[in-house]
Amino acid sequence: MAELGPLAIDATSARDIGDSPEHDFQAYVVAEEDGVFALSLLIENLHCPSCIRQIEGAFAQEPDIVEARVNLTTRRLHLRWRGGACRAAGLAAKVAALGFVVVPYAEQTAGNAGEQERKKLLRCVAVAGFAASNVMLLSVAVWAGEGTMNASTRTLLHWFSALIALPAIVYAGRPFLLSGLAALRARSVNMDVPISVAIILAASMSLFETARGGPHAYFDAAIMLLFILLIGRFLDHLARARARSAAERLSILGATVAHVIGDDGLIVPVAAAAVTPGATIMVRPGERVPVDGVIIGGASDLDVSLISGETLPKTVAAGDAVLAGMLNLTGSLRLNAQRAGENTVLAGIVRLMETAEEGRARYLRLADRAARLYAPVVHLAALLAFAGWILVGGIAWQPALVIAISVLIITCPCALGLAVPVVQVVACGRLFERGVLVKQGDALERLAEVDTVILDKTGTVTLGRPELVRTKEMTSPVGRLAAGMAAGSHHPLCRALVSAFGPAEALADVQETPGLGLATEWDGAQLRLGSRVWCGIAEPDEAMSEDPGPEIWFTGYGGAPVRFAFRDTLRPDAAETVAALGALGFNVELLSGDRPSAVSATAEALGIARWQAGCTPTDKTDRIAALTADGHRVLMVGDGLNDAPSLSAAHVSASPSAAVDISRTAADIVIQGAALGPLVEAITVARKARRLAFQNLALAAGYNAVAVPIAVAGFVTPLIAALAMSGSSILVTLNALRLRERLWTQKGDAS
Repeated sequence: MAELGPLAIDATSARDIGDSPEHDFQAYVVAEEDGVFALSLLIENLHCPSCIRQIEGAFAQEPDIVEARVNLTTRRLHLRWRGGACRAAGLAAKVAALGFVVVPYAEQTAGNAGEQERKKLLRCVAVAGFAASNVMLLSVAVWAGEGTMNASTRTLLHWFSALIALPAIVYAGRPFLLSGLAALRARSVNMDVPISVAIILAASMSLFETARGGPHAYFDAAIMLLFILLIGRFLDHLARARARSAAERLSILGATVAHVIGDDGLIVPVAAAAVTPGATIMVRPGERVPVDGVIIGGASDLDVSLISGETLPKTVAAGDAVLAGMLNLTGSLRLNAQRAGENTVLAGIVRLMETAEEGRARYLRLADRAARLYAPVVHLAALLAFAGWILVGGIAWQPALVIAISVLIITCPCALGLAVPVVQVVACGRLFERGVLVKQGDALERLAEVDTVILDKTGTVTLGRPELVRTKEMTSPVGRLAAGMAAGSHHPLCRALVSAFGPAEALADVQETPGLGLATEWDGAQLRLGSRVWCGIAEPDEAMSEDPGPEIWFTGYGGAPVRFAFRDTLRPDAAETVAALGALGFNVELLSGDRPSAVSATAEALGIARWQAGCTPTDKTDRIAALTADGHRVLMVGDGLNDAPSLSAAHVSASPSAAVDISRTAADIVIQGAALGPLVEAITVARKARRLAFQNLALAAGYNAVAVPIAVAGFVTPLIAALAMSGSSILVTLNALRLRERLWTQKGDAS
């Protein structure tokens, strides 16, 4: 069990939780509308779906509980109830009474608890690995001396094995032993129960046999099994830690402090969540907007990629609405606050991500489903074998127990537990060589089930950066003059202009008006570079209106106004990738927050029939939800902050390596480089990996079908059972390695 912090409780302290001031859960209660109260708790020792069923089931019959939802990825229990904030301590105690460690949920608390668990698992892996290597060396000596070694020497080696293995089992076996105990308390059986029983019985029987000078001890099988399974548990923890950080990092995007302008004109820093509607907020350049509100003074350019996903900033002025999390780029703004804290759009996006992660966390791996079905049968078979040999076979309890242990060991779910992960390891390693980084343990399994692909536009099928469109009217001297004027601005279009014309000497005394453009005196003339309005250009004619790309104008140099048009270039193989997806039978859609004209042009260039423009994060998640409701499995490919909720909501998700950090964190797969082609290969590999995983599951099941009757019949000793168990693990590993051989063959054929 994890170490308890000052606010943590477990079953032993659940009785007096309300009597101690250190358990002040009521301070973390949030009052909602209609008399509903909410509390989020962090469950430190939450490991499997059976834990979720146990906790949620405990509140299912409570009439005043509005909601009790557990997120396995974040280990967060969200409770909503009626009856007053004073019930918080009792509800926390109810969870603790089930054997779980409970603390109030906070981002820092969750991060600290996750880091403590990671370190604990790493220590367990190290201890088990050290013990296993040494015990195996002693076992080799016993096996090599079979028939020639005298009994006293063999017993001495067994005692050395016991001195190494038993402390290691007690220390390193805690993750499985505690998990199995929690499942039994909930009157259920998870994958950890047969593992725990086999380890305990093997160690106990080995100790008994060693004490009586018997020929067999099975410390090697017990500690080696524990070592292999601890590695799997540690890798699973790392995967869930990466998924948790997606919502945590998105929360960081919200400003923690708002600068409130008082009636006396003084600016006072206030916690962003404590801002009241109607307050006046000052947002300086470089700061994030702390609340949802309306601009009442100033003008600026805002990075609105959180909502639209587009890299180009949006010009805002008095009367425009702004949302929490937007980044102010150029000018100071005064806002009238409308929504703050949990009521902002940013907070809603965080909730969307948590809801989506919860749904994905409930996805049961194929091996887990199989283990849940056969584990009770294995225990029953071992028990019947023990009782049958005593009652019918007429043997003593010691040999009957040896047979029962053999049944548990030979059918222990090591091969079944490796069946899917070992395929994933081989496939992920091969894809890494091709520039595809698979972040989630079951991402390939889910990718193989996909039938629909949704693509974002900017930064996904395009490169995500503006590129100057050169025209015959644009002369080099004019372009370089404009580039020199733009050299001092950080606006993306100005940077693209400078990049197009090469290094230019920056003009002096250039003044930037946020949201409009640049101005300066040059050779007695007033130069202007910026928007159509800023440069005094009339409304566009019909020909220009057909060009959907962004633009800036340049005037005052003595010639006709020059229009610099920009476009977002498609990735080199975007059209080829879309065609390949269609050939594989996928339905491909394009969803974007950009303008309809730009999205339509991109869809036509790629050959995508179904597209939607002006999408918000909710629009994208709603579309994914609708497709899921119709029975489709969706792959979402996106790169913007606004794509983070939809990436989490999809059956599986991918992001280019150039995507913003939060989207790369939320995605299951990251595609390295500028090409999209590796996405097609990832799908192909995932489908082949699924076939091999099914084969491995069949091999594991067939092994048990043959091994169980032999073990029940008493023809297998625990030592042979341990070897057979290891052999089944080697078999599924060798089968998984065939995936690498096929890929190497394909590579040779392709070349």
